[in-house]
Amino acid sequence: MKRRALKKKYGLSKGEVVEKWAKAHEAVMIWLSKVQAKAESAWHLWLFCEAVGKSPEELLAMKDDPRSRDAEYMLDKFLVDEEPNLPNSVMVMAATAVKSFYKHHYRDLARASGQIAFAKRKPYRRHTKKELLKIYRSCMNPRDRALVTFVWSSAIAKETLSKIQWSDLELGWEEQETPHVSLDAEKIKGHGRGKYKGVRQETFLTPEAKRDLIEYREFLRRIKHLEAKPEDHVWLEVESPFIPLPYSALTSLYINLSERSGVPFSWHDARRYVETALEQTKINPNWARKIRGRKVRGEEAPYSRPAIEELRKAYQEAVPLLQFTSETELAELKRRQEAVEEIVNGMTPEQKELMRRHGIRVGKKRREAKAEGCGDDKHCQKIVTEKGLSSLLAEGWEVVAVLSSGKVVVSDKRIRLSLDNEEARA
Repeated sequence: MKRRALKKKYGLSKGEVVEKWAKAHEAVMIWLSKVQAKAESAWHLWLFCEAVGKSPEELLAMKDDPRSRDAEYMLDKFLVDEEPNLPNSVMVMAATAVKSFYKHHYRDLARASGQIAFAKRKPYRRHTKKELLKIYRSCMNPRDRALVTFVWSSAIAKETLSKIQWSDLELGWEEQETPHVSLDAEKIKGHGRGKYKGVRQETFLTPEAKRDLIEYREFLRRIKHLEAKPEDHVWLEVESPFIPLPYSALTSLYINLSERSGVPFSWHDARRYVETALEQTKINPNWARKIRGRKVRGEEAPYSRPAIEELRKAYQEAVPLLQFTSETELAELKRRQEAVEEIVNGMTPEQKELMRRHGIRVGKKRREAKAEGCGDDKHCQKIVTEKGLSSLLAEGWEVVAVLSSGKVVVSDKRIRLSLDNEEARA
């Protein structure tokens, strides 16, 4: 098959494909006017055109003769060809876009075309509670911690996270042991169209997710001076101008957390985690689908609407399986945070003298410990923001604690061990 080289990783991003490619093809713009996800659809069609070396107009010309099956064979070959080395999900979406493109130009491809079952290359990730705790402890601010427990208790999809508002939580949710979150069709998969019309997601938060969400809201109020209003988005950027967290930022966030924790994951893994816990409690399958925001199956589809309290009661049976931040771990994390805050807010004279003997100056005007000017240009401890953390971790520094302000205390392990040993000898 003729193939063009895909520039960089793909060549065009979803954000620029309409302006830089689609608008040059009238047939593509006509098609996009009839579909919902315009940028994503255009991007997948562009990938296919690049892979097979044909323009959109040439694709349509292949069906000038309705009896021709060249277009169908081309699509089938695209799906089994290993040369583009695209993820299975991208290949499937590209095939879907191609069939949609032909369909909306009244040149439908045969239904059998593009139908192929991919062999899964890697097994699904099934995280243990210990792994989830590592991810949780690698979070550097209350928002990220709340986001992790929120997703791993509610099974809310990444696409939906960027749309959630405080009003989606039930009234008085702070007083509920397992707060109810109700999402209308427009915020979940399918956006209420076609077979997804009327579908809602009726899910819940574990007690630990509620706790973290309250702490995050308090963080917004106390540190960022933002009052959470019902119409406001829940998940915001933690720096001014505090815009709603976009879909792309959610991707960057889980990638960064994976790197810091050493535990690979995606937000979609949380959906499988919740589903597994619900299955272990023998919950009604239709109820489990409601919690995950999926269309219920079978004859009950239009009618399976259990009362929220009944659904909550069934969910509560899965709470012990869902929660992963034990009281012991939380107490240890809090102890470490308080210990570090005590150091940076007011060191004892003995601690200051010990620091000075190692060439670390302590500021007099501010009561925040300043680890500066070590002889080998390294410091015992630093307080840094998220932006400065990656390079220090690469140099061998370690995270000591996350402060309530969202900043992170890091320590040079070699110097810290030296200090500990000398203090022990003293």
